[in-house]
Amino acid sequence: MISRFFKNKALITSTLLFTNSTPTLYKYYSSTNILNTNNNNSNMNTNQKVEKVVIIGSGPAGHTAGIYAGRARLEPLMFEGFMAGGVAAGGQLTTTTEIENFPGFPDPISGLELMEKMRKQNVECGTRIETKTIQKVDLSSRPFKIYVEDELETPILASTVIIATGATARRMGVPGEEQYWSKGISACAVCDGALPIYRNKHLVVVGAGDTACEEATFLTHFASKVTMLVRSTNMRASKAMQERVKNNPKIEIVWNTVLTAAKGTEKSLTHLTIKNVVDDKVSDIEAQGLFYAIGHIPNTAFLDGQLKLDETGYIIAQPYSTKTSIEGVFACGDVQDKIYRQAITAAGTGCMAALEAERFLAH
Repeated sequence: MISRFFKNKALITSTLLFTNSTPTLYKYYSSTNILNTNNNNSNMNTNQKVEKVVIIGSGPAGHTAGIYAGRARLEPLMFEGFMAGGVAAGGQLTTTTEIENFPGFPDPISGLELMEKMRKQNVECGTRIETKTIQKVDLSSRPFKIYVEDELETPILASTVIIATGATARRMGVPGEEQYWSKGISACAVCDGALPIYRNKHLVVVGAGDTACEEATFLTHFASKVTMLVRSTNMRASKAMQERVKNNPKIEIVWNTVLTAAKGTEKSLTHLTIKNVVDDKVSDIEAQGLFYAIGHIPNTAFLDGQLKLDETGYIIAQPYSTKTSIEGVFACGDVQDKIYRQAITAAGTGCMAALEAERFLAH
């Protein structure tokens, strides 16, 4: 019933907008151009257009939201960011060399190519995309005000906002990291662990939490051996997860040890330099893969605490929804998902966000 409601509503909206008729639904969309323009904000032009939907961030979540919003004739405006969070437009997926688990692509496709295809489809569906970074937002009144970096004088006005800014994987910044990123170094075992370059090889996981244990266990399905580097004599992981890795014959835990460098050939990672923090002994170990499991940083700083976040900075969305603590603001993708963090799940929530924004505008 809900799916049918959404589809019918999108169809009605499209028909009304393109026949230039003037029933209530068309009048509502027209009225968004003057919503709350009689306030005292000196930065607002009373004749300034109010966007129906503004999408902040790109990646699978943002582009899927744009595709659905565009097909619903909501004329979405996307700010895909310019090296926002230190990552190119398109998000974390642009740093992945090969993707084998995205439906519809039986042959491996690079993350960059996949994002280029999503972006092209998004534009063809009617989304306007600007390669600019959003510095801050004001969600305290309607219309919402969105401030573009280096263009703070006049904010973008929006009736609804979809946040798809993602989360950036924590890195260690060791020598060789940049050179071998996606050539032997990754921050997602589930995404990359099954790739041919890692199969039947010695792989190393840095981390001591539940995620590190889960990723090490996952990698044993493909690796000849998995080594976990833990900087102390204790792990933060739950007892159950600790027992799982300790009892796995393919996993070795090296305690009191930190990573100091990544080494290899021009094309691939071959060795890691590690140091024992107790006796300061430095040694090299052979490794063809290195996986960081030291957490992610959700890209929510620009919100300045205006939305309800969890203790680690992720946006809290309502159950089975992308609705946030403020009506008319929706969150999708990794910015609100610290569990799955997959391209396909991000795309699914992007679809949800667009449908919920459409329903919000229609009411």
